[in-house]
Amino acid sequence: MEPLTNLIALLDELLTNPEAAQIGFAAMMGLAAFTLMVAMMLLLAGLADPLRRRLQHLEQDEDEKNAAPVMLRLFAPMGDYLVPTERENRSRAALRLRHAGIRSPTALRAFYGAKLALAALLPLVVLGVVTTFFRVSMTATLLFAISAALAGYLLPTLWLERAIRRRARVLRRGLADALDLLVVCSEAGLGLGQGIQRVAEDLEVSHPELSDELLLFNMQTRAGMDNREALRDLEERTGVEDIRGLVTTLLQSMRFGTSIAATLRIFAAEMRDKRTQEAEEKAAKVSTKMLFPLVFCVFPSFFVVALGPPLLGAMAALGGR
Repeated sequence: MEPLTNLIALLDELLTNPEAAQIGFAAMMGLAAFTLMVAMMLLLAGLADPLRRRLQHLEQDEDEKNAAPVMLRLFAPMGDYLVPTERENRSRAALRLRHAGIRSPTALRAFYGAKLALAALLPLVVLGVVTTFFRVSMTATLLFAISAALAGYLLPTLWLERAIRRRARVLRRGLADALDLLVVCSEAGLGLGQGIQRVAEDLEVSHPELSDELLLFNMQTRAGMDNREALRDLEERTGVEDIRGLVTTLLQSMRFGTSIAATLRIFAAEMRDKRTQEAEEKAAKVSTKMLFPLVFCVFPSFFVVALGPPLLGAMAALGGR
């Protein structure tokens, strides 16, 4: 009962003494702010959990894989009107799709079908919105419709270029780990095909795109394709400069009969040096890239804080005078 009595006495003192009440209120506000800050930190840490992000990414990839055949079946019949008739142009477009990781037989028709569908649907949407919510002339409406048709025709191409860059970046990022594992497998006595198969199995979770390409290489060699032809096909369908260098190095090693393990070790060391130089180059560009945010974002705020009070005081003095 004594602690309860002391607590009641403390509360009575806080209620009767204004200064003590203010101190207690300030302490409670500080405790509440600290609790809110800790809760926000825990919330952000939970949202930034790498395991959760990885699981969400895997679920998203699975949903995209399930939705891809539906999109191909939907747009493939429309693409027959726009598919290039020249074999060279058709092969170049199909190669671009392979660089993006799209290897379906109907992918080329679906790509051109999407261009045709967007070029036809976007002008209709723009015409409906403009005529319903805006009052513009017929010439402006036609210009909007033509612009929407051009944008719809170019959107699949822009998406394809973005997908190619993203996939090339992902493949380049996982190649360093694959090289280290392949060097270990080669020095352990495994052949090139067996080593690539083991590396593909180990990278299935961390780098699924590169693992898929290596597994396809292994399937081609098992089907009877020569290692050199399979390596050239790997170089062609990825379109990544680092993989092209790796394939060239392996082909030269096979041609001259040198040790593949030593060749891979040398190439891995050169690749690490190249990645270090790229990182140093990006670090050297940071100061130049920070110039624009400093000039347009930080300096105006600094000038307002530093020169605002003197200017207000000068304006008040001049106004009073």
